[in-house]
Amino acid sequence: MKNYFAILGLSIVLVGCGSVKTNVDDLAVSHPIETALDLTAVNNDRVPVTINPGRFTTETVTYRLPRVVQGTYSIGDYGKYIDDFKALDYDGNELATTKVDDNTWTIADAEKLDKLQYYVNDTFDIESVGGIGGEEPFSPAGTNIEDENFVLNLHGFIGYFDSLKNAQYAVDVTAPSDFIRTSALEDKGTTLSEDGKSMTTSYFGQRYFDITDNPMMYGKLDVEEFMVGDIKIVLSLYSPTKKHTAESLKETVFKMMEAQKRYLGDINSTPRYDIYLYLSRGGQNDPKGYGALEHQTSTVGVFAEDESPESLKESVIDVIAHEFFHIVTPLSVHSEDVHYFDYNTPTFSKHLWMYEGVTEYFAQHFQVYEGLIENNKFYNTLYSKINTSKRWDDAMSFTIMSENVLNEPYATNYYNVYYKGALIGMCIDILMRKESDGNRSMLSLMKELSAKYGGNKPFEDDKLIAEITAMTYPSVGEFLKTHVQGDLPINYKDYLALVGLTFGETDMETNYIFAGEQNIIFDGDQLKGTIFFSPMALNNSFWKAQGIVAGDVIKKVNGRELTLFNANDVISGMFEWKEGQEIIMDLERDGKPIEIMTTLTKAYAPSESIIEDENVTEAQKAVRAAWLKG
Repeated sequence: MKNYFAILGLSIVLVGCGSVKTNVDDLAVSHPIETALDLTAVNNDRVPVTINPGRFTTETVTYRLPRVVQGTYSIGDYGKYIDDFKALDYDGNELATTKVDDNTWTIADAEKLDKLQYYVNDTFDIESVGGIGGEEPFSPAGTNIEDENFVLNLHGFIGYFDSLKNAQYAVDVTAPSDFIRTSALEDKGTTLSEDGKSMTTSYFGQRYFDITDNPMMYGKLDVEEFMVGDIKIVLSLYSPTKKHTAESLKETVFKMMEAQKRYLGDINSTPRYDIYLYLSRGGQNDPKGYGALEHQTSTVGVFAEDESPESLKESVIDVIAHEFFHIVTPLSVHSEDVHYFDYNTPTFSKHLWMYEGVTEYFAQHFQVYEGLIENNKFYNTLYSKINTSKRWDDAMSFTIMSENVLNEPYATNYYNVYYKGALIGMCIDILMRKESDGNRSMLSLMKELSAKYGGNKPFEDDKLIAEITAMTYPSVGEFLKTHVQGDLPINYKDYLALVGLTFGETDMETNYIFAGEQNIIFDGDQLKGTIFFSPMALNNSFWKAQGIVAGDVIKKVNGRELTLFNANDVISGMFEWKEGQEIIMDLERDGKPIEIMTTLTKAYAPSESIIEDENVTEAQKAVRAAWLKG
């Protein structure tokens, strides 16, 4: 899972709630667990759910909603959103139930149990703070119930019986007949009600993992389907104000995934990939954890509705590309902790550096490798990750953090997987290119691991580092031992030097309200209520070229008066300014009016970043070329 304020994203992989040992009750049930969700019978913003498990042969049974779902690395406690839990016998009478904890119920006289009934509240409505480690599930792992849209992450609606961990599931979803519905779960057919007002779609899952791994979206959706090579892409979008459309994102997604397929080569194999995008208005009851949650063949993303079209496209590339790369790891390469995941009391792998870090590295590297961005932009991204990674504990063992990710102080440091974790991937990639004269890479290593293990064969967590060392070079093993298992901070300059890069000042592209990272070019006069250009504005190449002077008062922006009282609104609109746009700025300098009427050109500001070393050797150039372009 990836969150781009809190970016998290990740993959939900492979089997269900535990090991694959046969259970007596597994054999006793000869038909799927029948599950029904009725979206036409929403009661007080709650969806009614019915579970018919078939007959039990034991006196008591245990039913659970997940405490944790794969890919979130935080506690979701989905049972907290269940109301009016009832167990009914075959005569419709209530059986005694006991709520053991937030997510667990035991049912007495289970041999009499006919079905369970309960209501599910959604999580979007109660979010106060989005992101990792909050009290509510991260938005893309959450649920939404509203008149025009239902986000059905099914782990929030459907649970599992301890004694039926390997049972099949039949899922019926009833919804208004004019709703558009999308799901990658196997569709077994649709039935229209007699009055034509509702429609029931039947789905099938081989095991509980299929329930957690196949989200759905229902409602007033905008859907585009298209092919990227031999993969069918289904893009489902809910934009409450209709500001954005699936059609407007189609070309961006197509180009992105086409490049990803080229980058991955023969490692990608899914025939269909679903992308579910929910755009949040950012109100009190709207989701605030922007990012995405990955599944085997789909991803759920939550983004801001008020983003500009260009900004949304950039967010989609940054976040959804990350999620798609999870088909490499942990889908194809993963440990026993992932393969035999326990939704109630999970254990975690030591190798988040690989699951999330390498995945994030691929999501950035493929863009320069496939020519979607220039080298300098890639360097700037890496430099930003180096700086941002220092916000967390740089002397914390990544393997220890991963294994203990639900507990402090490790939970607080989880987010560094998208920064230092990606840089770990970068360093290994450079080492692999250097040691092999440019022939091997981080991606080729992941392909070799995938061939050795694959989706149905997990590796042993404690042996992975030794295996990678044996498969690669002593320098890679030493790096992993020192900087991933160990707690010694990485000197990135040493690894960048291997490809003829260093740190230095360069002109970095910026927007029209900053001069470099976080250096805003405006200031205000509290007494006069005015906004003026600060000296920092002269570091912005665009405004310097317009001849502005520090202290120039900004009276109007495109005809709109600018004051301290509306500065946030007006200046925020300048975030959306794009190259080629015509603008008018009315200024006052020493009491005299000045008008700037011009066309926007790209803006740059001097800043330290990663640059190409002037003293580079031919050998370093060759490794760099192999690293960046293959």
